[in-house]
Amino acid sequence: MAVVLYDLHTHSTASDGILSPESLVSSAARAGVQFLALTDHDTQQGIAAARIRAQEEGITLIPGLELSCVWRGRGVHVVGLGIDPTSDVMRVRLAAMATARAERAGLIARALARAGLSDENTIYQRALALADGGSVGRPHFARALVELGKVKSLNQAFKKYLGAGKPGDIKQAFPELVDGVAWLNEASGVAVLAHPLKYNLTRTKLRELLADFADAGGQAVEVISGVQAVADTRDMLQLAQAAGLAGSLGSDFHVPEQGWQALGCAGELPAGITPVWQLAELAPWVQGARAENNQV
Repeated sequence: MAVVLYDLHTHSTASDGILSPESLVSSAARAGVQFLALTDHDTQQGIAAARIRAQEEGITLIPGLELSCVWRGRGVHVVGLGIDPTSDVMRVRLAAMATARAERAGLIARALARAGLSDENTIYQRALALADGGSVGRPHFARALVELGKVKSLNQAFKKYLGAGKPGDIKQAFPELVDGVAWLNEASGVAVLAHPLKYNLTRTKLRELLADFADAGGQAVEVISGVQAVADTRDMLQLAQAAGLAGSLGSDFHVPEQGWQALGCAGELPAGITPVWQLAELAPWVQGARAENNQV
């Protein structure tokens, strides 16, 4: 029986990815992905273009986003799947978050200038150009520092200037986890806790995060994020089962050169958990889009 390949966490130039929404979809199709979710950070700007290309490529696009939230003072991300781009609920809230992100970008540029890396305007304008109309985030500033010759790599940019506790680590007033999940549910979407193993939590804290997420109305968790060790997948399966959550998976794709986040690399969910795409809330997108694509 042929494997149906899902990739439910990807990024385009609408946020901090390197490919346009159209190129992302075409690349996913070439990689064998049949069901793709575009989940840019706090925006759905790329969905319309991606949907047109998905119809041309004959794959199913699930509209989504990755919402930045706060849990117990710590930043966490929640992927929203099946979020209608025409939802007034999300449009108003994402517009407010876009304003906050723009203000934060200015503060990051100022902080990096104070660290002696370049003048504020030069850093900001370079990051803005790299964002190419999308929201400006730390990855854009990292790339700007590389281009300006201030660091040798993106990893060094984060290690010295943009990572946690560094000069460019400017906090933003993101919604609390319970509020972010509520927003996604109000917009008829499915809330999925993104890449839980990347938060560097103890197993006890991770259990607490999953429990709080489920209590808030979250419905699934990424059991697999990118290329992942079998032991980590097995562990996440057990944690998801204990929390009563469905399972999701995705590459968290940003740039083609990062093989550990290549499109479609997450593979298949392990047995023993309900796949997120089988939840009723996603039926209009998964089943309806499949039928639509079959007619193209």
